[in-house]
Amino acid sequence: MKIYIVILVLILALVIAMDVSKPKPINWEPTYGVNDKIPFGLYILNQELGEMTGQKVTKIEQSPYEYFESQYDYDTLVNNYKVKGTFIYISDNKIIDSESAQEILYFISHKNAAFFSMKEFPKVILDSLHIETDFELKLSDSIQKLWLANPKLGNNKYTFSEEVGPDYFAKFDTINTTVLGYQNGVENRVNFIKVNYNGGEIYLHTQPAAFTNFHLLKDNHKEYAEKVLSYLPKRDIHWLSGKSSGSTISDSQLGFIFKHPALKSAWLLFLIGMGVFMIFNAKRKQRIVPIIKPLPNTTVDFTKTIGNLYYQEGDHTTIIDKKIIYFLERVRNEYLMDTTKLDADFVKKLHQKSGKDYFIIERAVFLINNHRKSPHNSIEDDLVEINKALEKVFE
Repeated sequence: MKIYIVILVLILALVIAMDVSKPKPINWEPTYGVNDKIPFGLYILNQELGEMTGQKVTKIEQSPYEYFESQYDYDTLVNNYKVKGTFIYISDNKIIDSESAQEILYFISHKNAAFFSMKEFPKVILDSLHIETDFELKLSDSIQKLWLANPKLGNNKYTFSEEVGPDYFAKFDTINTTVLGYQNGVENRVNFIKVNYNGGEIYLHTQPAAFTNFHLLKDNHKEYAEKVLSYLPKRDIHWLSGKSSGSTISDSQLGFIFKHPALKSAWLLFLIGMGVFMIFNAKRKQRIVPIIKPLPNTTVDFTKTIGNLYYQEGDHTTIIDKKIIYFLERVRNEYLMDTTKLDADFVKKLHQKSGKDYFIIERAVFLINNHRKSPHNSIEDDLVEINKALEKVFE
């Protein structure tokens, strides 16, 4: 055993010495992290955003749903947010969940704005704005020329050759949409638009690399980033930044080890060595483990029995009551809503949070209220109708 330990220590020391002696390679990973000083991080933008826009910047390190939900004024009859301004998100993927996307749209509808610079936008955003994206791979797909549509901002075309994407806006509502920028392709492709949405504004941009450390320091690319940001309203900025490495916030204790190649190699070598040691020793020491069958789960059978009992007795009212209780409990758990008062405001809020059809929710709430007014006149048809209405809400 001592010989094995000595050999393992020598191997670890050799790996560490080899790693220390070689130059550290440049990390070209597109993290879009606000604390990352690598080429495709956002460290410089994190330092300069307030100066570039001339606005107060608040960083959001939680999900947009949690942030804006906590800022909504429930205490008064104003029905508005306690904060105003422009929501900003810069990344290369659609890491924003659907609930957060819905909350952002609700925030915009209260006369606010949002700016997304992404290669792939959340589906909820695109569907709500009736926008379709497409991509075009050219022979020189690693080189893009980007420019702004407004001649007052100059006619310069900026050449980007690293981390650029081929995506562009293929279809959009021309009545509510203003084209703000282009990129080259077989023909000029739209890559920057402004969309009017329910009293607010949404800015969509398909080249987030323009805001990374690499391009803000290269040639005159900073001018392009400043021109894009100049379109934003002169209001406070709420930036979904995360702690580091984009919007993915990781509290893993192994994160530091895997971030450094030497520590990662040592850790993997340790795990492999321990695995080999356990395999050769388990044959002698491990005893036969008897198979113990788990206890059967009779909860489902019991529920079916009780349900059949109510149904055979013709107690449709009780079944409807329990269906309604289960439905409202699910609404409270999944959407964190108060179900005490089922009125038009409840229907509107559930529609905005769940994304379900407004009339389906309105129909379900109408049947619940109608049943509560006359609970003793329920028949089998009423049970079938209200069951179908409630199930449609969570399809």
